[in-house]
Amino acid sequence: MRHRVRGRKLNRTASHRVALRRNLCQSLFECGEVRTTVTKAKEVRSLAERLITLAIDGSLPARQRAEALLQDRAIIPREHRAEYDRMSDAKRNKVLRARTGRRYRANVTRPGLKFTAESVLHKLFAEIGPRMKKRNEAFGCSGGYTRVIKLADRRLGDAGQLAILQLIGEQDKPRSKSKDKTERKRRARVKYTVYAGKPRPHPSRRRATKARTKAKGTPEAPAAPVAREGEADKAE
Repeated sequence: MRHRVRGRKLNRTASHRVALRRNLCQSLFECGEVRTTVTKAKEVRSLAERLITLAIDGSLPARQRAEALLQDRAIIPREHRAEYDRMSDAKRNKVLRARTGRRYRANVTRPGLKFTAESVLHKLFAEIGPRMKKRNEAFGCSGGYTRVIKLADRRLGDAGQLAILQLIGEQDKPRSKSKDKTERKRRARVKYTVYAGKPRPHPSRRRATKARTKAKGTPEAPAAPVAREGEADKAE
């Protein structure tokens, strides 16, 4: 038995794969969508769904588990990124962390700073989790918080197929199961209906089975009674 087969290796080591999935998930929660290859999008999708499920729970153990899986990243507001690049290391540290040493939970400014960073983990539990929870309650569903949209473009260099992995909206309804059957499924269904509960005979025994069926179908004529010798003399 071949163990440790599950998942896509992506031509990377184990630590590199973990870092890749974390970075793509952080970018997905920060921007709402991320552009990558189809293979990476399908691999990252499972982790993103799991983290959103923890965010919907919202409890302290769920937050601790999400932090262990995702780690944390500081989000710099788009309008202040140019100013952040020109800052010194001391000012950047003030923007990234609070006086207690931890990252800012929300983008709340304090005296002496024009802006502060936001935590990806805080955004996941404060915005994305409640939004998906409302969707689940509205439509009575669970799961399916992301979608993969394949693009016609190909990546330069290796011509890899590209896709967009994005979060769904609060008003997006879950996909209903299609009742339209393809031609292959129709043929399989007819074949199953014909042979359901009827074991197929062995190829070498088909002729014998047909002969028995024919013999059972035609009624035999009743045999004439055979007279004994004594009875025949008395009849004469």
